[in-house]
Amino acid sequence: MTHVPARPGGRPTTRARLRATLVAAAAGVAALGTTLALAPGASAATTLGASAAQTGRYFGTAVAANKLSDATYVGILNREFTMVTPENEMKWDATEPTQGQFTYANADRIVNHARANGMRVRGHALAWHSQQPGWAQNLSGPALRSAMVNHVTQVATYYRGKIHSWDVVNEAFADGGTGARRDSNLQRTGNDWIEVAFRAARAADPTAKLCYNDYNTDGQNAKSNAVYAMVQDFKARGVPIDCVGFQSHFNSASPVPADYQANLQRFANLGVDVQITELDIEGSGSAQADNYGRVVRACLAVSRCTGITVWGIRDTDSWRASGTPLLFDGSGNKKPAYTATLDALNAGGPTTPPTTTPPPTTPPPSTPPPGGASCTASVSLDSWTGGFVATVRVTAGASAVSGWTVGLTLPAGAAVTNSWNAQPSGTSGSLTFRNLSYNGQLGAGASTTFGFQGTGVGPSATPTCSAS
Repeated sequence: MTHVPARPGGRPTTRARLRATLVAAAAGVAALGTTLALAPGASAATTLGASAAQTGRYFGTAVAANKLSDATYVGILNREFTMVTPENEMKWDATEPTQGQFTYANADRIVNHARANGMRVRGHALAWHSQQPGWAQNLSGPALRSAMVNHVTQVATYYRGKIHSWDVVNEAFADGGTGARRDSNLQRTGNDWIEVAFRAARAADPTAKLCYNDYNTDGQNAKSNAVYAMVQDFKARGVPIDCVGFQSHFNSASPVPADYQANLQRFANLGVDVQITELDIEGSGSAQADNYGRVVRACLAVSRCTGITVWGIRDTDSWRASGTPLLFDGSGNKKPAYTATLDALNAGGPTTPPTTTPPPTTPPPSTPPPGGASCTASVSLDSWTGGFVATVRVTAGASAVSGWTVGLTLPAGAAVTNSWNAQPSGTSGSLTFRNLSYNGQLGAGASTTFGFQGTGVGPSATPTCSAS
């Protein structure tokens, strides 16, 4: 069955269906920008991925396998992003075109490229009413239910350990004001089909985060309320669900809702992560830039908003190309929306609650230099197969310091790809990181942090620290 090029998970092709029930006044949208204070001492990272990593988040993009031969496309991908989502290559029609016969070649191209470049992968999507192979469309009842469970199990097992988050179920709720489930062949197998899919995914891959993903749920409305009630029920009954994805496709008829941040927060309050999964905003110039900044600031204001994915790289790669909705123009040049996004990310926000290896509680002090100034350093890691983000805390000793230098060694095969809040020397082997102009002076007992992203395995030994 032919894939739908550059079309995200089930977005309606008619703009009239794009969140027609939501109304957001511009003044209300602007209020999102006032809820987040700038993080003190935030550095000016120069790429989207590095700036998002400063607060423990990822910044990703949708990737098409057939564009991995485009040098401009790949150059931007490798430079800017730390998470990738296959556009169509992991959907049911792509991975199981014939019942029981699985093909992963195109999906593997994306996964292998991501892992080779220290990026993580969002899997999209295991169970969805659209882009089903013809044989599945012709099934119903118990036969379809069994086929769905087998598909979820086989695909999630194949990619076990390689996927950060799975969109387990995609777009299962109807548009409109009823809050009803979408009438689909999967829904007609029984109202518990979503729960069954999540349980099958957890059994197949116990470590991946399992997400429900949908559109027109960016603000509080009948559809998002229905999704909220489902997630609340799942959490209460122990159904495995870790995250909710908000597609966030916006244009003038479907703007960023005034309660966007509040809606993300109410889902996070249920005990799940929230992810912006398919972001694109039609428009141009300062208006588009302002909207991108508002969305980013809303995510940063919610500690459990763990990352943002834009649905494509250049405007010409978008399923909505005529609306020029992305951060790079068709030639790969950065747009004002890119600058606004990077600036908002660099302004910082609440850091995601740590799920990483904690630093040593009593790091050994380094040898004090002449004059009595001393410092210690400790490192914590957020690791995945093929890459890591390291956060290093530098703490002054009993006396104030006017500068510091941290030394550490990367394991063989590891390399630094981005860093922030410090000046690095080298990218592999034995490394040193020196303070920048704004974070070198520390009072007695005071701390600062810097970080870096890399490929391979992160450092495990306690860093050394010398002070001046």
